[in-house]
Amino acid sequence: MLAGAQAVNLQNTAVFTVVTAVLSNVVSNVPAVLLLKPVAASLPDHTRAWLLLAMASTLAGNVTIVGSVANLIVVEAARKQRIRIGFLEYFGVGLPLTLVTVLLGWLILSFGA
Repeated sequence: MLAGAQAVNLQNTAVFTVVTAVLSNVVSNVPAVLLLKPVAASLPDHTRAWLLLAMASTLAGNVTIVGSVANLIVVEAARKQRIRIGFLEYFGVGLPLTLVTVLLGWLILSFGA
C-alpha cells in the first residue's frame, strides 16, 4: 500500500493525510504512525507532516467501533443503559464524521495560520 501511495506522491499533504487515515484503519493508528514515520521525516515541512500524521491517525479511529478503545468504552456504557449501538449504525455516523473532521484538520493544518 505504501509503495502504491508513494507512486501517487506522498509529498502532497492531501495524499499523505488520506493514506494516513486509511492505513490507520487497516493496521491501527500506532503501527500506521510507525510505518509513516520515515515518510513524515522526509517531507520538506517536518512540523506540518508530523501534525498531519497525528491528526489523521487519531481522527481515523472514529470510523468504526473498533477504531478506538474510547469508542468501545462508549458503546459498552450505552449497552449498560440498554442502548444498542451496532457496527453499521456506528459506521453510518463514524464515516461521515471522520471524513469531515479529517478534511477540516487537513485544511487548517495546510492553509491555516
